[in-house]
Amino acid sequence: MLNRLRAALRPAQARPDRTAPRAPDGHVLYAVGDVHGELGLLRRLLDAIARDHAQMVERHGPLTPVLIMLGDYVDRGPDSRGVVDLLRGGADPAGRTLDDMLPGFTRHCLRGNHEQSMLDFLDDPMAALRWLDFGGPATLRSYGLPVVLEGPAVLQAVALSEALAAQLPPSHRRFLDDLTYQVVYGDYAFVHAGIRPGRPLAEQTAEDMLWIRAPFMLAEGPHEKVIVHGHTIVPDVDILPQRIAVDTGAYRSGRLSAVVLHGPDIRVLDAQRAGPL
Repeated sequence: MLNRLRAALRPAQARPDRTAPRAPDGHVLYAVGDVHGELGLLRRLLDAIARDHAQMVERHGPLTPVLIMLGDYVDRGPDSRGVVDLLRGGADPAGRTLDDMLPGFTRHCLRGNHEQSMLDFLDDPMAALRWLDFGGPATLRSYGLPVVLEGPAVLQAVALSEALAAQLPPSHRRFLDDLTYQVVYGDYAFVHAGIRPGRPLAEQTAEDMLWIRAPFMLAEGPHEKVIVHGHTIVPDVDILPQRIAVDTGAYRSGRLSAVVLHGPDIRVLDAQRAGPL
């Protein structure tokens, strides 16, 4: 059945180096890849994270749990509005908030290039028309807006931008505006797309942290921290000495992934649909 979901825990991939990076002592970190409007998968993965944390506490005693969302909550999938509403503190269709699902968790929501593109479209639609070409229409539909209006393309874009601004709840706009670019825990740095190799974390540009691909993905040398990122789709969570890629393409694969970091240990947690998409 299309809407049936299951969560599966996979063992960590072996690391080739002996000096494994570590999460801070007493912490367990959960970094979630690109959601892209897949509210059902996100709810299922959050439930799996809650169960995993309970099991970790049984084995290790009290831990400080941290949820890190790696960006790209909107576009492409069917319910961008629902995803944003849940992450900003609203309730899911069952009436549960993030505080209900993950009590006691510290939460960080990072900015992705799709959130930035949505904000750019709201602020200057004629300079951000590309948002309508790579996922924006799905977000517009989730806010109850038509995707095509009458008239020239530029006038359509302006009309859509104004309509979206009118439909967007103030709490959603505040959530989008407040998204940050990176967070660091222990030997790990978390960003949406990656970093510019050779440049200190403190000097990374917003453009690179939101958009970079090849220069980062092809870099083999160590970085200041192990970079945990989304943005570039991989078939399975890719655990390398210098970076961990967590975007398994939820909107097209039907699988949303998280990496679990505790001490030197690395594991992968998935939520996925059963059956064809």
